[in-house]
Amino acid sequence: MARNVERYKMEGANALWQVYKTVNRFKAVRNFMFIQIARYCPSLPVKNAIYRRVLGMKVGHETAFALMVMVDVFFPERIEIGDNCIVGYNTTILTHEYLIGEYRLGNVKIGNSVLIGANTTILPGVTIGDGAVVAAGSVVHKDVPPGMFVGGNPLRELRKSGQGHQDG
Repeated sequence: MARNVERYKMEGANALWQVYKTVNRFKAVRNFMFIQIARYCPSLPVKNAIYRRVLGMKVGHETAFALMVMVDVFFPERIEIGDNCIVGYNTTILTHEYLIGEYRLGNVKIGNSVLIGANTTILPGVTIGDGAVVAAGSVVHKDVPPGMFVGGNPLRELRKSGQGHQDG
């Protein structure tokens, strides 16, 4: 299943070179500064306050972002994470892709009680269902059904996770 992204054609230089035609410079600089603070912040409530109040993300209750998590700098407001989730160390959550002739935007929706392993990359336009587990080092390039245990690059089903969060 293809990711749910919006595509915007660009003429001339590659789309990343033209980034400030698509996002406000002030917003990008402000977001970058607050994301860097959150990446190193040891307080989970402070991190979540930055994500919710400054960056406009939807973050559920008791969701925990580990050290060094990198959320999308240009469009973090397109990220929604449910209650009681863990986003592992050094994970990257992207809601944009700048390519040669186009850029793409897509919401990222992560359900409740989801475990994302360390060093995972989540691409724009994917949904990860309730209770899913994503193994460390994975690239999430497609939707993950609820309760599924997935991993790898390319992403594949490892098994149904059920309540097996201890396995991830």
